[in-house]
Amino acid sequence: MSFGGLIKTSSSSDSGGMGARIVVADIVPPSNMLSGAIVEPPLLTQHIPKSMQSSPSLSLSYKRMDAHGEMGLIGENFDPGLVGRMKEDGYESRSGSDNFEGASGDDQDAADDGRPKKKKYHRHTPHQIQELESFFKECPHPDEKQRLELSRRLALESKQIKFWFQNRRTQMKTQLERHENVILRQENDKLRAENDLLKQAMSSPTCNSCGGPAVPGEISYEQHQLRIENARLKDELNRICALTNKFLGRPLSSSASPIPSQGLNSNLELAVGRNDFGGLNNAGTALPMGFDFVDGAMMPLMKTMANEMPYDRSALVDIALAAMDELIKMVQLDSPLWIKGLDGGMETLNHEEYRRTFSSCIGMKPSGYATEATRETGLVFLRGLALVETLMDANRWAEMFPCMISRVATIDVLSSATGVTRDNTLQVMDAEFQVLSPLVPVRQVRFLRFCKQHTERVWAVVDVSIDASQDAASAQMFPNCRRLPSGCVIQDMDNKYSKVTWVEHSEYDDSAVHHLLRPLLSYGFGFGAHRWLATLQRQCDCLAVLMSPNIPGEENTGITPAGRKNMLKLAQRMTYNFCAGVCASSVHKWDKLSVGNVGEDVRVMTRKNIDDPGEPAGVVLSAATSVWMPITQQRLFDFLRDERMRSQWDILSNGGPMQGMVKIAKGPGHGNCVSLLRGSAINANENNMLILQETWSDASGALVVYAPVDISSIGVVMNGGDSAYVALLPSGFAILPGISPSYHGGQSNSNGPMVKPDIDGSISGGCLLTVGFQILVNSLPTAKLTVESVETVNNLISCTIQKIKAALTA
Repeated sequence: MSFGGLIKTSSSSDSGGMGARIVVADIVPPSNMLSGAIVEPPLLTQHIPKSMQSSPSLSLSYKRMDAHGEMGLIGENFDPGLVGRMKEDGYESRSGSDNFEGASGDDQDAADDGRPKKKKYHRHTPHQIQELESFFKECPHPDEKQRLELSRRLALESKQIKFWFQNRRTQMKTQLERHENVILRQENDKLRAENDLLKQAMSSPTCNSCGGPAVPGEISYEQHQLRIENARLKDELNRICALTNKFLGRPLSSSASPIPSQGLNSNLELAVGRNDFGGLNNAGTALPMGFDFVDGAMMPLMKTMANEMPYDRSALVDIALAAMDELIKMVQLDSPLWIKGLDGGMETLNHEEYRRTFSSCIGMKPSGYATEATRETGLVFLRGLALVETLMDANRWAEMFPCMISRVATIDVLSSATGVTRDNTLQVMDAEFQVLSPLVPVRQVRFLRFCKQHTERVWAVVDVSIDASQDAASAQMFPNCRRLPSGCVIQDMDNKYSKVTWVEHSEYDDSAVHHLLRPLLSYGFGFGAHRWLATLQRQCDCLAVLMSPNIPGEENTGITPAGRKNMLKLAQRMTYNFCAGVCASSVHKWDKLSVGNVGEDVRVMTRKNIDDPGEPAGVVLSAATSVWMPITQQRLFDFLRDERMRSQWDILSNGGPMQGMVKIAKGPGHGNCVSLLRGSAINANENNMLILQETWSDASGALVVYAPVDISSIGVVMNGGDSAYVALLPSGFAILPGISPSYHGGQSNSNGPMVKPDIDGSISGGCLLTVGFQILVNSLPTAKLTVESVETVNNLISCTIQKIKAALTA
């Protein structure tokens, strides 16, 4: 703290008159620095000499006078801690407890004679100091009225009260500044130490990639690249040694002699050799690396957030290795873990054998959770490495399974591959899985995905749930499902096909599932391996058809290649929005409605669209339900997709048959296609509307989705224009493999055989039909939704279901 202004010396006489006396400098801060903290001016009798005032550093003469009147110099330069040290020696600075009284008669006579007058020093009593301190805590700036009250109560003059508060404020400010100086000094020392470390680091820089010196010009470019490669190989060697240690059960030093190339696959290779993948031809193949038949993802996927994991990474590696080991044993054909079904029926997990073989790597099963476990094997028309790339890339994975995955994100990449094989890639992902029914809640899972190449043409990709509650921000995100070690083993064949063995094993809370859909999930038809593999096969067949120059059965005369591509993109967006509306995923923010006249099996939701160009602006109402139909899946699918029968259930047909204008094939057979339909117009104004429709069917179910589109907008798309600005609201049907509510052929939790569905995807001669409508009820986003609008959509669903039943059961 710097001091300026007036400084004077005064002598105080002790009544004893004996011993040493001290001449203390009274330090008076300037008025522009300490407001209201000026010591009483009449008491100042001597100022600093002008030569001292002009000195760059203010110096004070602090002198000690003994009893003989001799003075010795104590200090030359002023020390900021002088006041504190003086207090420690027992001398008061007159900051709050002392006051001067007026001059006595003798003092007045001495003043008249020209002699120095004496000041009478008055010390406040402890009671006065206590009262003043108490008042100071409540009000450090008393006004005139308060000072008069204090002077009356404490028998002091108002001037004494005023000076006491001024000095007390000055004292407090000095103490605060001294404390701040200490803190600043510590910060300065810390910064000085960091600066020294930075200087030392700059004097001898090292490369972060290779660990060598980073001084420009000392090493060549080739040497620098060799050091980087050496560091990468060391990291890979350490990772391989860690894997080997895990499976061999004995230490393997990374500093030993080079490991043979066959040993780099660790003991996992031995496990693969014991199953049906052991005798593969390991000849190398050139594989396509992309799966993107519509040029870009249409799904609004969450962004990747790297290095935000709150977990112990070493523990996650252990979980991934244990999950991979379990998956390898689960896919073996002759494993006692599976019980074969009757007459080639679906396999059932032997739970007793499973519990004897494995210990859960993710903890005990939650109370009240049900278990589903399925396994399926089939051929896929896609190279193995391309399929691995699809599974390890979140965007491609979601595009491959658009009706099963509503949302996905890669949270963290714990280990990345060193080449194009994705070997030893370990990442953390969030995903939402869905069944196309409003009666089944979306499954939200956070899991590890680990990819391992076991031989030159065999890969394995395994998923296993991790506890999301460790992250405080997502403690309640994923409470309804746990994904036990699940995934697939991919064997690359010689005929451009891949043999895929898929295993799905989950524990889920079935209390939120409607009783109509519980048999579907318990048999694995909702989220099981049967559905994953069937979807994968259909999508790969679609890719092959779209890449073929000659597509049989296609009717797209007059459409350019760019227009064909944009039509597929528009249909993909339509189907994706239909699934999001039926399943109520987190892609859109829906508000659920409860209306008295709407049944509990019908879910009605609403949302507002303001700035999405792909949908009409306003209030959107979505209604969906699922019902049991005593009709086979194939018959129901053929009826719904036939434009000639459409007038029996669709109000958009205006009571007449529809005519197919354009048909773009998306797979083998007549049912997998995107088409453009024209209805019978009642008046000239309705000629401006067409129906865009997408249909597909496989062993896991079927889908018929449609939406009215403006003829001018679809014309722009067919000529190669952008389809993102075509506004549409989809409606349609999803058909699921049917298990009658009264059917009790077995459960997945038992050890008995499971019945395999018929060739059309159904058992017990029926199927489940999901009906969903999305309607614009008001073009103003701020409009209020009326009960009449909700009842209208509910009646539309009921009438449509009744018309379909009447047409098929007549």
